[in-house]
Amino acid sequence: MSTVSKTLIVASAVATAVAGAAGSAAAQENEKCYGVSLAGANDCAAGPGTTCAGSSTVDYQGNAWTLVPAGTCADIELPAMADGTARVGSLEALERDLPA
Repeated sequence: MSTVSKTLIVASAVATAVAGAAGSAAAQENEKCYGVSLAGANDCAAGPGTTCAGSSTVDYQGNAWTLVPAGTCADIELPAMADGTARVGSLEALERDLPA
């Protein structure tokens, strides 16, 4: 086998490996995280009285969700509520910070 052929085979293998790694990063799993989006920045279904994306009316609205990388929902840093209670994201709708 010639040197040129070997070089092309190695280059092809490297290109395939790089493309595969990039593809798996792009296909990262996401999950719905409730209570982490700012008003008007939710992804969809912000509970009763809202329709879809961008329809939440309260920051950190408990029944509004945003897609986040899987496994990160509870780790998102959020400001505490007015009474000092900590806010955390949830994989299920919350009863806090709902519109009046």
